[in-house]
Amino acid sequence: MGFNCGIVGLPNVGKSTLFNALTSTAQAQAANYPFCTIEPNVGRVAVPDARLDTIAGLAKSALIVPTFLEFVDIAGLVRGASKGEGLGNQFLANIREVDAIIHVVRCFESGDVTHVENSIDPLRDAETVETELMLADLDSLERRVAASEKKARGGDKDSLVQLELMTLALSTLRDGRPVRSLNLTEPQRIAIKQLQLLTSRPLLYVCNVEESAAATGNAHSRRVAERARAEGTESVVISAAIEAEVAQFSDDTDKREFLASLGLEETGLARVIRAGYRLLDLITFFTAGPKEARAWTVRRGARAAEAAGVIHTDFERGFIKAETISYDDFVACGGEQGAKDMGRMRQEGRDYIVRDGDVMLFRFNV
Repeated sequence: MGFNCGIVGLPNVGKSTLFNALTSTAQAQAANYPFCTIEPNVGRVAVPDARLDTIAGLAKSALIVPTFLEFVDIAGLVRGASKGEGLGNQFLANIREVDAIIHVVRCFESGDVTHVENSIDPLRDAETVETELMLADLDSLERRVAASEKKARGGDKDSLVQLELMTLALSTLRDGRPVRSLNLTEPQRIAIKQLQLLTSRPLLYVCNVEESAAATGNAHSRRVAERARAEGTESVVISAAIEAEVAQFSDDTDKREFLASLGLEETGLARVIRAGYRLLDLITFFTAGPKEARAWTVRRGARAAEAAGVIHTDFERGFIKAETISYDDFVACGGEQGAKDMGRMRQEGRDYIVRDGDVMLFRFNV
């Protein structure tokens, strides 16, 4: 099961630098001109989780395997992208394929890096990108609504439900609000995904600041944080330049010392990854044994049989039970055997709702 976040923003805001640092590679060309990223680049990055190391130590695991998120570097949008300006149509199509959007906004001043609007204003930039996404959604819905109306008049129940959602989304967009601002029921949230609307995706703002502001942020990033709070989402402050430097360190001690010299306890990328994980409403469960300790990703609310299927389809198909220990009990009891001895291991059925941090062993028969 893959989950991915698309990195978007205007040209020259630091998207590709951020992506390169995230993946510790030079897959995406970072250059001081628009459209240096022509095709979307995809990188898988480990989700930092100290619990996995603790579990591996207690289970005496020979191998540690973290869970991953995918990040997609999408080339810069410009004003008019919804009408095909720049490489707009291609970029908008790429955004439709992602589960969530990480919107990088430039919050640093630099005469060495040009800005397409010739001035620094992150709120204006955020509005530009959001407007283009809303215009693209409006165009998409207006072209499809007539066909849905025809099917709905013919008595097609699915089309009737879809038409109601389309009408609601159109009204919201015409009011200048993204579709994600709608307060939808769970069935509506599931149904609206089929419309593949750009502004229905959850969104995280990443404020790219100068090196001196990496620990505290600056006036620009604080304005973005206010916007994020008003929209019910989050913002993360990073310095892409620092992250690019950190990515070059192979020794963890050197990395920590470098970060400490800048007043940082961890990389901004670690915060971005965790925020992306929250943005997608994901949780982690673990499996552990002498061979390996591994973290796995499921959406919040997933049932035990679904979690088993993440490991292997046979586990879900032949599911019998899930022997489950909470992370806190696993640690307090010194591992699996201690949890068994203390009566802290539970036998859970296929409809058990997996909790974040569960350590699970699936029994199955096919």
